[in-house]
Amino acid sequence: MRAFQITAPNKFGLTEVPEPPLAAGECRVRVRLAGICRTDLELAKGYMDFTGIPGHEFVGTVASGPERLLGRRVVGEINAACGQCDDCRRGLERHCAQRTVLGIYKRPGAFAETLTLPAENLLAVPDEVSDEDAVFTEPLAAALEILEQVPVPPGEHALVIGDGKLGLLIAQVLALHGCRVTLLGRHERKLALAKRWGVLTRVAGANDAADLGKVPLVVEATGSPAGFRTALSAVRTRGTIVLKSTYAPSELPALDAAKVVVDEITLVGSRCGRFAPALRLLALGKVDVRALIDQRVPFAEAERGFDLAARKGALKVLLQFGL
Repeated sequence: MRAFQITAPNKFGLTEVPEPPLAAGECRVRVRLAGICRTDLELAKGYMDFTGIPGHEFVGTVASGPERLLGRRVVGEINAACGQCDDCRRGLERHCAQRTVLGIYKRPGAFAETLTLPAENLLAVPDEVSDEDAVFTEPLAAALEILEQVPVPPGEHALVIGDGKLGLLIAQVLALHGCRVTLLGRHERKLALAKRWGVLTRVAGANDAADLGKVPLVVEATGSPAGFRTALSAVRTRGTIVLKSTYAPSELPALDAAKVVVDEITLVGSRCGRFAPALRLLALGKVDVRALIDQRVPFAEAERGFDLAARKGALKVLLQFGL
């Protein structure tokens, strides 16, 4: 099969590789559409010393597996767990110490003509949800995870820092929940999208800490130490900061632990979310994901797709298979 493979930092391209072996209980999925996200770009630059096939945002068709899924369009939870450990028994498979993670850790990813995942990880895509919408299931699930982790009463003032693809989805989700949302970003085009969804916007600047006031809920989604500093300065006493950023080891932000303790601030790490609620929202047409698509690129031009996705201010770049 054809696959987009990373062989070393900043060394990647299309190549021919064997199809991944099919373990017991797994399905083979033919990829239809895949999205390039920031994690993929960081992996290509050397994050986690990654080599292999990246990609974890996808929609595909089941080529082999149980009858209930065979031939169905599906999306897939990216964490493949052992099913036996304490975390798995508590329903926290996403934290299983033995897990593999699609396109990120010990499991070839979605930037290939086929991939494999356990049947239990796959969810059928409703007929009314297009491929272009379904491919956003994974990042939308990550945005919805905030509402599962943190009690957020409707009407709460929430500040989202970072106007990237995930930040825009988070702003939409919180606004849909009934929050008064302010999005702090650097790109007029992206902030204009948020305004369409009823989100207040501010262009990031030198006086953010003074101008934003104190907010009960702050979501940091910039991926930069500066974003964390802004979050810490903007959250009110006994407020909550949700960290959606993963930082490279060389970019870990300094933590003002004294402020966290004295102001009794709650820090919440937030990662993957459940796919089923995200699919339900997409089926209801409640979230505008099409506006986040910048480019659709044939898989044969995957390297160009990566170049486009890496441009400053880029939104979602999709790789189309079968072209």
